[in-house]
Amino acid sequence: MSGGPFSLGGQVALVTGANTGLGQAIAVGLAEAGADIVAVGRSAPNETARRVEAAGRKLRAVAADLSTTEPIARVVEEAGDIDILVNNAGIIRRADSLAFSEDDWDAVMNTNLKTVFFLSQAVAKRWAAAGRGGKIINVVSMLSFQGGLRVPSYTAAKSGLAGVTKALCNEWAHLGINVNGLAPGYFATNNTAQLQADETRNRQILERIPAGRWGKPEDLAGAAVFLASRASDYMHGAIVPVDGGWLAR
Repeated sequence: MSGGPFSLGGQVALVTGANTGLGQAIAVGLAEAGADIVAVGRSAPNETARRVEAAGRKLRAVAADLSTTEPIARVVEEAGDIDILVNNAGIIRRADSLAFSEDDWDAVMNTNLKTVFFLSQAVAKRWAAAGRGGKIINVVSMLSFQGGLRVPSYTAAKSGLAGVTKALCNEWAHLGINVNGLAPGYFATNNTAQLQADETRNRQILERIPAGRWGKPEDLAGAAVFLASRASDYMHGAIVPVDGGWLAR
């Protein structure tokens, strides 16, 4: 590791769901701070690779569908030695709770919570066996704090992930493994396209945000760099909101 407390020079970060949106912004931000990137996801992260390389760093893609735990051992093996794990990949399903299907429940819980736990476990096992620490950043949500509307499985998964973040901190902090959460507010991404297109909900959301705008994916990069760097070495089990003031309102 070289440079100041926020430098990631000489480090490698595995970022799930790095092909678009928040995952892409996080990967690029970490690269700009000096890290090489292992991008894990279902589709090729071509645009992310271009931006990472423009920052002077390398990106290696590992193709995997994280809707089940099946590919985890292979992903960890192909990733090799990493210093940072960013659990960003996630899905959302919207429907009234009275009509919500078991398939939609399971799909979201499996991707957003179960796979995240077991990928974190697999990475932490390698770190522990090597006698070294590392940084794990779980991308949680405003719905780790609130109930939301028409997204019961997403709320359950993200609330659960906030709890898992604290639970893993309690067990792994003494190993030098920092486990923290990053809680994006309302960001303009594919996951929120329906909300942005709904004139009433869009207006209601903007009225609640003191900053008066939707977040841009790059707004998340600085907080991710902080949690990945040695500047946050004494942070364990924290959930850091990046929300334009949403929770303060």
